[in-house]
Amino acid sequence: MLNTDKKITEIYQNIVGTLSVSDRLRLAAMILNDISQQNIAGVDKSNTWTEQDQLDITSFSLQYAALD
Repeated sequence: MLNTDKKITEIYQNIVGTLSVSDRLRLAAMILNDISQQNIAGVDKSNTWTEQDQLDITSFSLQYAALD
């Protein structure tokens, strides 16, 4: 396992893994929103999410989180 992979696994296990489902969903939404705002070279944008797709997944995530 690469050193970076090991660090990511440790972060997930020690920090993310301890969060509630709703907090993990909020974190995931934050990460995805951040990535979608960046113009990353080498990312195939032919299959990107539209703003409506992002609103739909956020709505679904928040509904799921409300059940937690």
